Amino acid sequence: MFNIKKLTIDKVLKAIAVLIKGYILYALIFGVILFGFHRHRESDYIDTHSVDRFFGSEICQDEVVLLEDRYESGIARINLIENAEETLDVAYYTIHEGVSTNVFLGSLLDAADRGVKVRFILDGIFHNLRGNLKDTIYAFSIHPNIELKFYEPFDLFRPWRWNNVLHDKIIIVDGHLAMIGGRNIGDKYFANDDYDKPTVDDRDVVILNTDEKNIKSSVIWQMQEYFNNLWEHDFSKYPVMHLTQKQQKKGYEYIVYLHDYVDTIRKTKPDIFGNNINWMSISIPTKNITLIHNPLERLNKEPWCLYEITNLMKKARHSVFIQSPYVIPTKKLLKPFEGEKLTVDRIDILTNSLASSPNYFASAGYRKYRTKIIDYGVNIYEYQGSGSIHAKSFIFDDKISLIGSFNIDPRSAYLSTETMVVIDSEEFATHLREKIDKKLDNSLQVAEDYSYVKKSHIEEKNIPWKKLFTVKALSLIAYFFDYML
Repeated sequence: MFNIKKLTIDKVLKAIAVLIKGYILYALIFGVILFGFHRHRESDYIDTHSVDRFFGSEICQDEVVLLEDRYESGIARINLIENAEETLDVAYYTIHEGVSTNVFLGSLLDAADRGVKVRFILDGIFHNLRGNLKDTIYAFSIHPNIELKFYEPFDLFRPWRWNNVLHDKIIIVDGHLAMIGGRNIGDKYFANDDYDKPTVDDRDVVILNTDEKNIKSSVIWQMQEYFNNLWEHDFSKYPVMHLTQKQQKKGYEYIVYLHDYVDTIRKTKPDIFGNNINWMSISIPTKNITLIHNPLERLNKEPWCLYEITNLMKKARHSVFIQSPYVIPTKKLLKPFEGEKLTVDRIDILTNSLASSPNYFASAGYRKYRTKIIDYGVNIYEYQGSGSIHAKSFIFDDKISLIGSFNIDPRSAYLSTETMVVIDSEEFATHLREKIDKKLDNSLQVAEDYSYVKKSHIEEKNIPWKKLFTVKALSLIAYFFDYML
């Protein structure tokens, strides 16, 4: 009898092991390998979207404010939420547990309490509303003025959906004020100098429509239309449709918790709230601002953002400056340049060094292409300062600037939703370059022999041996699957 039971258990365990191995193989084929063979659709997008539309001839109605400082960018978000009167539309890739997140969520609740209609959408896999943040789902779902959605929620049996990631970072206030950039929500993005953990330096812009009677001529109208499409798309789902009594109880308790938390922070850090920011007084005029974005598609997307960036690079004559936390110029990523000879005098790239980058997979992919970039004649500067850099920006001919969520990697080009604003303003481009130059001062240029060009005031950051070993090991995997990085 004992042997029969043991035999039965062994069969069950073997069957489970076979199922697990079969599922892993299934997920690998349809969640990874498939993307190496699938070809994105071809449309007339590139023919119907002229690069000339990014340029203006005179001052337009949209003005812009650059947000570079971590702490000030956090205050700016609270200010936008506090001043919302009718609607708040918010899209983010991920949020991280901490003080900043609790204040952000609590401020959204405060806005909803005073009658503002809030729509909040997060990526369906990387949203991080788990653990201590899970009750946010219930709290926001029971509030009459808040709607919460996840874009492409996790589906265990459809792994090809796992890479359809929402990577946008957008806030739109009352349809006439907006923020867009590269920051997610978390303490490391908004910390002041006394923060004792690794920080992340990033970049946002606030856009003002100065002619509210002419809404449709503003880029904020384009942003609103994009958000509406994102919100109403079949890929965007409510995380729960019907709450149980237990979930409702947790939701109400979490609402009280967030309100109490924000009230406490108001007493300990009053400078975060109630700031009378006159955005108009610090804004920079522009000749034109245009939104670019990727299509909402599964599998490999047609690379709309890459098309636009490529066309701007081809049009540039003097200089191209790129800042990206990750630079992985695969053959596929460079395909739009095939048969083209760039006439630009100088191309500079600022990115993380291996020591500063927190993304091991991206570092492994960059390691493969680093020498090729230098051999091509591009000047690479690698950040050696504290923390890491996460901003995604372009400057063409010191006139056209791009700021948003797009990284120089295959994932941003073909897999994720991405948004950037194209800003035609020499004054803004100069202002942006001045801020970037401060990061360059903490960076080292990679020489033709792939060593660093020495600077007297900059010391090369040390790379922990465990990190170096891990990245080298991952390089072997990245060699075959760089289209997923």
